[in-house]
Amino acid sequence: MSVPARIVVHPPSPAGGRWVTLGAETLGRAYGIVDLIEFLQRAGLNTQALRLEDPHAIEWQGGGPGIWE
Repeated sequence: MSVPARIVVHPPSPAGGRWVTLGAETLGRAYGIVDLIEFLQRAGLNTQALRLEDPHAIEWQGGGPGIWE
């Protein structure tokens, strides 16, 4: 059984937004939840079952889902 890649939302950037990675792949810079969901859907993840506050699903660095700047 393989371990799923880790979703990481990095600390807010001085330029705005937060970088999002899935394992070793950079998905892009999100400026809010809508961007984050879009990136994860494009990566093939089922976002309907994803709980943003679940630390086992997403590692939030530098603040949780309400912090973007």
